[in-house]
Amino acid sequence: MKYLKILYVQVIIGISLGILVGWLFPSFAPTGKLISEKFIDLIKMIIAPIIFFTIVLGIAGAGDLKKVGRVGGKGLLYFEVVTTLALIIGLVVAHLVHPGVGVTSSNLQSEKVIKIATQANELNWLDFFTHILPDNIFKSFVQGDILQILFFSILFGAALSKLGSHGTSLIASFEKINKVIFNIMKFIMHLAPLGAFGGMAYTIGHFGFGTLVLLGKLMLSFYITVFLFVFIVLNLICKYNGFSLWKLLKYIKEELLITLGASSSEPALPNIMLKLEAAGCDKTVVGLLIPAGYSFNLDGTTIYLSMCVIFLAQVFNIDLSLMQQLTIIGILMITSKGAAGVTGSGFIVLASTLAAIKVIPVEGLALLLGVDRFMSEARAITNIIGNTVATVVIAKSEHAINEPLYQAMVENKSITLTAGI
Repeated sequence: MKYLKILYVQVIIGISLGILVGWLFPSFAPTGKLISEKFIDLIKMIIAPIIFFTIVLGIAGAGDLKKVGRVGGKGLLYFEVVTTLALIIGLVVAHLVHPGVGVTSSNLQSEKVIKIATQANELNWLDFFTHILPDNIFKSFVQGDILQILFFSILFGAALSKLGSHGTSLIASFEKINKVIFNIMKFIMHLAPLGAFGGMAYTIGHFGFGTLVLLGKLMLSFYITVFLFVFIVLNLICKYNGFSLWKLLKYIKEELLITLGASSSEPALPNIMLKLEAAGCDKTVVGLLIPAGYSFNLDGTTIYLSMCVIFLAQVFNIDLSLMQQLTIIGILMITSKGAAGVTGSGFIVLASTLAAIKVIPVEGLALLLGVDRFMSEARAITNIIGNTVATVVIAKSEHAINEPLYQAMVENKSITLTAGI
């Protein structure tokens, strides 16, 4: 019975019950969706203040603005290299497996696809990047705009660090507020099993297992690809940087299960930040890379986008030339970076990419509407693993990690802990 008190065990039970209820009682799907959405809303409620206080305290506490610029530069370079690799892997696997061959493209009219295509046509990806600069920071906090909050937090932390001793009292107050917010998060996490239950009940009840039959080859190909990406590519990155991917995954298992249940990585964001800090990663590194990674380091989403483009080309018997595929890579390198900043992001980004290359019919998205939800879990889990690995890698490269503390918390090695970083 003591195992029932462990959060990840409760989440597993919630996921299992959700699958069962969704299968046996499909009419419960709307209620399940409501439960899942309200849990995610509770998490969203504290994401903005957590990002703000974590970054401000990290920068003000470190007092080294050169370090902030260096960490940000390293992070963006790492994000670009790894996501581009993920993009290429997705394209290669789709070519080898041919998931779209044999899938019929008839009767694809869908009102939802028309709506998605309209939204995609309205997107301006230059606007996305200039949107990082907020015109009203209070509006940014209200809307939960992560990148705008990140930008303002960096400025605020830098300005606070310039106050020197005059800013000490404000830093102390912020530290107390930050502790209160993390305590709120701990309260909310007790509801994680319920949120996971609702998410799974909605997915199975609304879409059903039958949806998987039609596009099973695409789903299986995608799951295998992200699995290989995590346990080969990310594992090699971890080994090169001197830490174990397996032990890191075990350390964040609760967050991975919550992500699985909710089909979203957002509910795990606050807890991942807290756990990485608890494992000895510097506050500045965690505060900068985890929020930025939610827009710029979406490995799972990038693989999904690249595979779906080739899948749709195969469905419509379109033989893409090498130049067209290089163009797709170039476009996806830009559009995939905005995937987390747009509601219904996956389809909108995919639609905007198809509209840009003008070779594959946008209405082909109708084929993906039903099965997309079953791939969203793998996308979200891969994204969160990628961001966690990136943070540890950059922290190690900056010598901004308490190695004995990391060894004790993640590697489970009995080492005498030293003082903080």
